Amino acid sequence: MTGHPPLREALSEYLSLRRALGFKLATAGRLLGQFIDYLDHRQATTVTVEHALAWATLPSGASTTWHAIRLSTVRGFAVYLHSLDAAVAVPPADLLRHGPDRATPYLYSDTEIRALITSAGTLQPKFRAATYQTLIGLLAVSGVRISEAITLDTDDLDTTGGQLLVRQTKFGKDRLVPLHPSTTRTLVGYRNLRDQEHPHPRCPALLVSTTGTRLHHSNVSLVFARLTGQAGIIRRSATCRPRIHDLRHSFAVATMLDWYRTGADVPAMMPRLATYLGHTDPKHTFWYLSAAPELMALAGQRLDAHLAGR
Repeated sequence: MTGHPPLREALSEYLSLRRALGFKLATAGRLLGQFIDYLDHRQATTVTVEHALAWATLPSGASTTWHAIRLSTVRGFAVYLHSLDAAVAVPPADLLRHGPDRATPYLYSDTEIRALITSAGTLQPKFRAATYQTLIGLLAVSGVRISEAITLDTDDLDTTGGQLLVRQTKFGKDRLVPLHPSTTRTLVGYRNLRDQEHPHPRCPALLVSTTGTRLHHSNVSLVFARLTGQAGIIRRSATCRPRIHDLRHSFAVATMLDWYRTGADVPAMMPRLATYLGHTDPKHTFWYLSAAPELMALAGQRLDAHLAGR
């Protein structure tokens, strides 16, 4: 006996959950149906790494990329089953190697984010410390991209409305990002400190270097790597290492977790999160959420409750 529903029933629930997040899943549904047929033929009642690997590498003459796609499809289903039954094994992400690895998001805990901000406070001179503390805090609580944060100009901060104007984003559109009052106050405090440090601005940037110039992505990444080491934050696997961009992933996952815990209508809220993050479609937001087993578990529990009620 296993702790999860029969495999075909679990598959139906899993696909329903993914479709609620905006995925059509034509290929995934077909592949997973074939995988369940494979398990039925072997009278298997659960997913194992051995079954997943044996099925994924069929047919033997196919490309390694196709094998990896098949395994990735099964792995997503296994993650969902694992959230229902801890005995289900999840195939390792790097079990089949093909081409360059896509980075696995590093999801920071609140404790790790505080540790990063504390480490940033040790930078010298003090204005540099203030800049990085403000930058890391802003990324953690707003979910903006690092490229968006360093291209913000002073005029993009609306202190009256409590929002940021993010211009010409990844998809070539402007968007407004509402801020918590405490975030607005922090940005105003930093702006005042910056004006004292550089009374004659060399550029219109909101966040500036010690010389008063706009921050550069490469320099920020180097400093952030140093801060993660000081904070004791290390890579979790070959493809999962702490990156500054992952503060955005962490924001998205934390938002979704809050919605599930408070009983919000998550499918209805997904377009709002996608818009807030600057995505053109909610399905683009799913990558930010797929690396969080806790989130998948809560989603599974919500789906179970819905099906039971129906």
